[in-house]
Amino acid sequence: MALVTDVASTRRPAAARVTDRGAWFLVLPALIPILVLSVGPLLYGILLAFTDAQSGRTAATRWTGGLNFRDLLHDTLFWESFRIGLVWAVGVTVPQFLLALGLALLLNQELRLRRLARALAIVPWAMPEVVVGIIWRLVYNPDAGILNETLHDLGLGDGRDWLSGLGTALPAVIVVGVWAGMPQTTVALLAGLQNTPRELHEAAAVDGAGAWRRFRTVTWPALRPVALAVTALNLIWNFNSFALVYVLTNGGPGGKTRLPMLFAYEEAFRYGQFGYAAAMGCAMVAVIAVLLAVFLAGRLRGGEDA
Repeated sequence: MALVTDVASTRRPAAARVTDRGAWFLVLPALIPILVLSVGPLLYGILLAFTDAQSGRTAATRWTGGLNFRDLLHDTLFWESFRIGLVWAVGVTVPQFLLALGLALLLNQELRLRRLARALAIVPWAMPEVVVGIIWRLVYNPDAGILNETLHDLGLGDGRDWLSGLGTALPAVIVVGVWAGMPQTTVALLAGLQNTPRELHEAAAVDGAGAWRRFRTVTWPALRPVALAVTALNLIWNFNSFALVYVLTNGGPGGKTRLPMLFAYEEAFRYGQFGYAAAMGCAMVAVIAVLLAVFLAGRLRGGEDA
C-alpha cells in the first residue's frame, strides 16, 4: 500500500507539468497576437517617446531622454485637450450609465415584444463608429438635418450648425457618444439584473417594500459589482475615443472637441512629430493605469468589506 502511494505521489507532479504545458499550448494562439499587436507596439511607443523621431527626416534619430516629457508639461494646448478629454469621458459615461440602467430595468420586465425591444436596443452597438459618425453628421446638418427640421416644425427656431458652434460642438458630440455606447452598458447591466434571484424581490415585496426600496436593498447590491466594472471600462474607452469624434468634428471648431487621442494623432501624422506624439501616448497610458489602479483598489476594498 505504501509503495502504491509513493508511486502516485511521484506521478502527480509529472502529470501536473504535462497539464501546464498543454495549457500554455492552448493559450499561445491568443497570447501571440496580443504580444505582437499590443505589447510590442506599446513598448516601442514608450521607447520612441525618448527620441526626436520625425517623419521625412534624413538624419539619424537621436536619444533625447525626457525632453519630450518636459515639453509636454509646458504644452498648454495638450493640457487643454486633456481637460476636454476628461469632460468628454465623464460627460459620456455618467448619462450613458444612468440611461442604460433605466433601459435595462425596463427590458428586465415581463413586457410584450420584449425580445424585439432587446434586439433593437443593441443596434447602435452593432454599427461601426465611422458609420455612426456619418449618420449623426446628417442628423446635425444645418441645412437639411432632421434635428433642425424638427425644431423648425415645432416653432423653436430655424436651428443652428450644431457641430460648428463653439458652445454646441462638444455637447452635440457627447450626445452621440452616449447614444453609441449605451447598448453595451445596457446588455451588461441586464445580464446582472437577470442573475439577481427573483425570490429576493418577492420576499421584499411581501415585507411591504416599494419599488424604490426593493431597488436600493435588493437590486443595487447585486448589481453593484457589474456596475462598477462597466463604469470603469466605459470611462477608459471613452477617454481613448478617436474615430467617432474624428468623423464628427475632426477636433473642431477651434479645438473645442480635440481629445488627447486626436491631438496625438495630429502631432504624429499631420506634423510628423513621432517622438512627441509617443510622449503624449505615454501620458495617456499613465492616466489609464491610474484609473485601473483606483478601480482595482476599490474592488479589493469592497471584497475585504464583504
